Amino acid sequence: MRSLFLLTLMLLALASCNKRAGNFPPDNTGVRLDSTNLPIVWIDVDGDSIMRDDVICGRMTIIDNGDGRVNYADTVAHPGQVVNYKGYISLRYRGNSTYNDSPKKAYSLRTLAEPMWRDVSTKRKVKLLGMGRDSNWALLAPYSDKSMMRDLLAYEISRPWMEYVPRGRYCELILDGTYYGVYILAELVSKGNKRLDLLSPGEEGDALTGDYLMEVDSNDDVTYMSKHHPVNSNGVPFKDRHILFQYKSPDYEDLETEQINYINRRIDQMENAIASGNYRKMIDVTSFIDYQLAMELGHNVDGYRLSGKFYKRRDNEDGRFKMALWDMNLAYGNCNRLEGWRNDTWMYRSNDLMYREGETYLIPSWWYYLNNDPQYTAQLKARWAEYRRGNLQEEWLMTKVDSLANVLTSHGAEQRNSQAWPRWGVWVWCNHYVATSFDDEVAHLKQWLHERLAWMDEQLDYQPVTIKESK
Repeated sequence: MRSLFLLTLMLLALASCNKRAGNFPPDNTGVRLDSTNLPIVWIDVDGDSIMRDDVICGRMTIIDNGDGRVNYADTVAHPGQVVNYKGYISLRYRGNSTYNDSPKKAYSLRTLAEPMWRDVSTKRKVKLLGMGRDSNWALLAPYSDKSMMRDLLAYEISRPWMEYVPRGRYCELILDGTYYGVYILAELVSKGNKRLDLLSPGEEGDALTGDYLMEVDSNDDVTYMSKHHPVNSNGVPFKDRHILFQYKSPDYEDLETEQINYINRRIDQMENAIASGNYRKMIDVTSFIDYQLAMELGHNVDGYRLSGKFYKRRDNEDGRFKMALWDMNLAYGNCNRLEGWRNDTWMYRSNDLMYREGETYLIPSWWYYLNNDPQYTAQLKARWAEYRRGNLQEEWLMTKVDSLANVLTSHGAEQRNSQAWPRWGVWVWCNHYVATSFDDEVAHLKQWLHERLAWMDEQLDYQPVTIKESK
């Protein structure tokens, strides 16, 4: 009896661990995927547990017959379909809040030439769904974002303006025979010929002054701490808060001591220059402005302080720091924390509120100093006017929202996803608005954008024109 009791406790504990790890599949009773306008992604891990910190090996097949064509889940009855990819992958969970607070998990995956247990280094660069050849990919799992479009919308808005913006494609995921819903297969902000075209150490002679990809983020993988504390709305430092950096490419472990000392020193020089107002030789001002406008249009509560990616090329190739865009799923009013739902405040001024709310990670002082410089703000206003005369005319923006919504609804993908992950009329972390349907969510998003555009126009002294007037 005692042995049986102990065995029962062990099984209950194991089930609890698996549930916390997110290994339980969605409630997809009644979900039927016969055909779809979205690519279909099959991943098989033979029942192995997917981990967050350690990768496992699997196999992936992607069916994609092309835009406007139907993809069929029954490959036996429809044998002539286009196989976009078929091969081995390594796989793990990704994300922080999306991992801890969402039952629908996102994944990092790497395409492999052969199973990783035979050779862990056999990465295989491939083109997936029309995106550039690479081996590192993300499967984003829109859950809190019930529109499932905030990340892609932000990328489409910023693509004409920033040097590199990730691309992504909607797909429907089947994992070990279980339907997991709508995902976004996306590029990463990473080094690559078809991504950020950064050189590796030793290429073309100068391995000291570049190229480096870094990130302002949490304390899960700290490689350097800023000498500048975040500041309040009056420029007074919060001395019990720190800005943390992670070095992403090259990997910190691959950097020589001389390189680490160099990039640490260069960040110090950049931050000193911003604080003193003599920053133009240290940062690409337009890149920083484009990043700020993307964060502010979305009023992104994670903006600036988490997943804040920035990079530097070698000094002989314009070694100024630049910004890159990532992680917008809590933007556009989709957060009930830190006044993320509001569309009438500047997010870069949120440190006072964040500090009162006990947030560990605050916004770097860069943005306070830049926005108190008249030259920077004049350039910011001019850049906003360019945006608004271009692809941020309201009619264009609303058409883009409708286009993304149509992709999700025209062949039932959104409905299947909602069957697998029922959330309409239900609060999930960290919604502010609880929509009762997909149409309700899209209408709310469009109204929020309408009000946000109007508020930013007023703040940045812009008089909008319509598409017809601009022709």
